Amino acid sequence: MDNEKKNLLEIRDLTVEYHTNGGVVHAVNGLNLEVAPKETLGFVGETGAGKTTTALSILNLLPHPQGKVISGSIKYNGEEILNKSNKDMTRIRGEKISMIFQDPMTSLNPVMTVGDQIAEGIRLHDHLSKADAHKKALEMLKTVGIRPERASDYPHQFSGGMKQRVVIAIALACNPELLIADEPTTALDVTIQAQMLELMKGLKDQYDTSMIMITHDLGIVAEICDKVAIMYAGNVVEYGDKVDIFTPEKPHHPYTVGLFDSIPDIYHEQEELKIIKGLTPDPTDLPSGCTFHPRCPYACEKCSKQMPKHLEVEPGHTISCHRFDDTKEVK
Repeated sequence: MDNEKKNLLEIRDLTVEYHTNGGVVHAVNGLNLEVAPKETLGFVGETGAGKTTTALSILNLLPHPQGKVISGSIKYNGEEILNKSNKDMTRIRGEKISMIFQDPMTSLNPVMTVGDQIAEGIRLHDHLSKADAHKKALEMLKTVGIRPERASDYPHQFSGGMKQRVVIAIALACNPELLIADEPTTALDVTIQAQMLELMKGLKDQYDTSMIMITHDLGIVAEICDKVAIMYAGNVVEYGDKVDIFTPEKPHHPYTVGLFDSIPDIYHEQEELKIIKGLTPDPTDLPSGCTFHPRCPYACEKCSKQMPKHLEVEPGHTISCHRFDDTKEVK
């Protein structure tokens, strides 16, 4: 990864565990990630890969006491997030870093009007009067395509797509520098999904906001992302520019190849889709060596014994795989 540029967010060697009755869940394992100003990073992987855990770690919102950052660093604008007090993190959340959670149906308070919910964060971070905060809340509703007079309505009076618009309004109300969107279109139908993506894309450009788009949908990544991080079993196995990731002729991690092969091809007849054999590993009992090796068609003895390093196969394009051992290791 390119460390010469000034990054808004830098994650280095992050390891996160959940301590449960069923054992220790190794959710994130030595993860490295970075986001530049005004950049959109697509964070891709199967369910359980550790994407949401990474996002919660950035905001210091891991469930306590089960979730714990074991090691690593998360720096925002050069400052270590993991050492911040609860008071400092309360200031950062919403004002500097905002998050759109996966399900708009459960993200909103059912007993507060949507106008009050938007105004709440504005009053906390912008220190405006109740009247001025309400006025700005009305402006935010209008920005996301909701009539201002609906500010006095409650969440149950809105459709799923409208709820998501409200959640986006709350997230952007204080003009954060970084927006984390955790599969924001999962609960919506396809038509509304397209509308939400266009809305988020436009607002991101309007507010000059960096964004981490957490998704398992490569179509969404192709639509709005600049960089892509492919995650598997708690670690980034491939990272690069969107063009590098989406160009078939480029070198790719076997898992990335499997993800693309599992997408239906509308230009060619197929009797059945190609699939990645096997299942994602149990996070309480991860395989030795490369965690993908039990499912990999190219696995060799070395793969089962030794974790591959992050190697730069092209400038800015890194892959964690023993197949590329002759390339440059990324420090």
